[in-house]
Amino acid sequence: MVWKEFWKVLAGRPPIGGGPIRATKLETSRATFLRTTDETRPHPTSPYVPAIMILRNTIARHGRRALAQNPTTLRRFLSNQVDSIESSSENSLKQLHSLEAQINTTLPQAPPVAPTFNPESNDSPVALSVAEQYHMYKEQQKHFGKLGSDISHHYRPHTLLNNPPSPSDVTLELLLASEAHQGHATSLWNPANARYIHGIRQGIHIISLEATAAHLRRAAKVVQEVCRKGGMVLFVGTRAEQDRVVVRASELAKGYHLFERWIPGSITNGQQILGKCKMKVVNEKDDELPEFQEQLLERSVLRPDLVVCLNPLENYVLLHECALNAIPTIGVIDTDANPTWVTYPIPANDDSLRCIQVIAGVLGRAGEAGQKARLAAAERGDITYRPADGLVMPGEEENSTDTAPTAKKEPKKQSRLGEDD
Repeated sequence: MVWKEFWKVLAGRPPIGGGPIRATKLETSRATFLRTTDETRPHPTSPYVPAIMILRNTIARHGRRALAQNPTTLRRFLSNQVDSIESSSENSLKQLHSLEAQINTTLPQAPPVAPTFNPESNDSPVALSVAEQYHMYKEQQKHFGKLGSDISHHYRPHTLLNNPPSPSDVTLELLLASEAHQGHATSLWNPANARYIHGIRQGIHIISLEATAAHLRRAAKVVQEVCRKGGMVLFVGTRAEQDRVVVRASELAKGYHLFERWIPGSITNGQQILGKCKMKVVNEKDDELPEFQEQLLERSVLRPDLVVCLNPLENYVLLHECALNAIPTIGVIDTDANPTWVTYPIPANDDSLRCIQVIAGVLGRAGEAGQKARLAAAERGDITYRPADGLVMPGEEENSTDTAPTAKKEPKKQSRLGEDD
């Protein structure tokens, strides 16, 4: 009868009678369980909760009837139930331990933490020796040496001035990093720049970097040839922060620079504006010849053979004077500028200082290569430029004045360079 009622309890039937059951102690030969009321119920995750509930329902239903029967049969029944509950709890604990072991084996093991040594703390052990400290350092470096980010290439602003790139180092990646592709808004564009524009992004014209690289290499060849022929190159940049750029480029190309306002008429009316500027005469090895100073008093001012303008929009007067006097010009043309203002346009972003540094550095390197080629030819005895007109050696001038009345007039002959003999 007891077994039938017990299986009914397992089937989930409600107990007979309602209401909470007071706490009682049930002692057996194997274990002791504490039954609680509804207010002091054990945690639901405890493995003994099902057993307690089964015992409580069984006793509530058949407690009086079981007590009226033989107590020996009741004790034997309870002993069997306790044994089964204990075995089931042990099996569940074993399963939990096995699951925990499997989870620990699948998870990645954390690296062992190296012991640290703090000499200032009171609980620290005796100071370690040098060998132990070095071993500890190697262990920490082994575990944590590869952590963190590795920045191998990053932008250093001073490198473009101290060590500018050469024309052979011009790449699309370099121009892209210097923001040479960014133009102006589409409402400010000049239709003459349509062939240099790659596309539009968010209302801004994007300059084709392939066109920029090609025009920059062409301009670099022009600067190199002018410097190889002994010509004068003038670098002009009148915007803020462009003074160091034009000074560095002129130093490389052994030219001249201008980073302040251009004085109108310096080329068209140069005798009045630059008439008091000092000039000198040098030989093929750039050594000064002071014996020609007297012949320079009545000589007109010099004009540049090539002008490199980094901001054409602010120097339109300069470009106009160069065009009137047939002086070739090189300019950085943005999408809002007119490329017909200069002879050799370079489509690029003229508002980016880094882009200006790259372009000026490349042109300066090209001028440096041309100057080296001219000096190397001078060492071999080759003159790559045409001597200045109207200069006579001091000794030859006296001999020509003495023999002038007795000399016969002969027709003039053209020399190899096109000068009058």
